[in-house]
Amino acid sequence: MKKVLTILVCSILMAFQSCKEETTSVVEVISPQEIYDAVYSKDANAQLVDVRTASEYTVSHLKNAQNICVTNNDFQEKVKTLDKNQPVYVYCKKGGRSAQAAKILTEMGFKKVYDLQGGITNWKEKGLKTEM
Repeated sequence: MKKVLTILVCSILMAFQSCKEETTSVVEVISPQEIYDAVYSKDANAQLVDVRTASEYTVSHLKNAQNICVTNNDFQEKVKTLDKNQPVYVYCKKGGRSAQAAKILTEMGFKKVYDLQGGITNWKEKGLKTEM
């Protein structure tokens, strides 16, 4: 009887363990050069998102970046158009809003989220090009 009870308890514990949802999405803060290499050299279909306001975006932005402002109420609705299984690269001016956006994206189930260290300010300081 003791053996049966032990097996039953172990089975129940294993069942609960297998039902536990795994969180595999992690935000990785990467350098401007790493983003440049990934987005412009390795992955032509990279999802690059400028999470600043539309007015900031029009002043300057990274080539091929789409503007989805994290402080707008419709941010979560707009990012649903992105592919959750493909890497997403986010940036803002210095890193605060992109960190907020990255957190939201991982909570929404995006698998790989990369945040530009120091934002577009750091990008420019490294001598990398922007568009207007």
